[in-house]
Amino acid sequence: MSEPPGRARIDKWLWAARFFKTRALAQAAVVAGKVRLHDERIKPSKDIRAGDALAIRVGEFEWSVTVTAIAERRGPADEARKLYRESEESIARRVAQIADRKAFGGPAGERKGRPTKRERRQIIRFREGT
Repeated sequence: MSEPPGRARIDKWLWAARFFKTRALAQAAVVAGKVRLHDERIKPSKDIRAGDALAIRVGEFEWSVTVTAIAERRGPADEARKLYRESEESIARRVAQIADRKAFGGPAGERKGRPTKRERRQIIRFREGT
């Protein structure tokens, strides 16, 4: 049972375009409403074609893409990028989010692993108020 050329299930396409690591994750995202086709919720079995507009939300990032090609198989990242064209405003929004995240940093971003002996002593002094 082969698909007609130029059409593919949305969950397969999302997996092939490398938006999700597994097809199951792609399917779960579609069911949860994190993927929209022309601003409408869809089911994982929905067929997409070249020219369709998708809004994809993964974590805190959102992509606004237009499907340019269909692929059923997952290939290298360079080929996956050829399957869609991201809008300029989407790129700008994601770059701004990444810059904000780097600029904010925060205490969790600075530390890695357990505190050192010196840091533990500072924590103890802070808790005791001395």
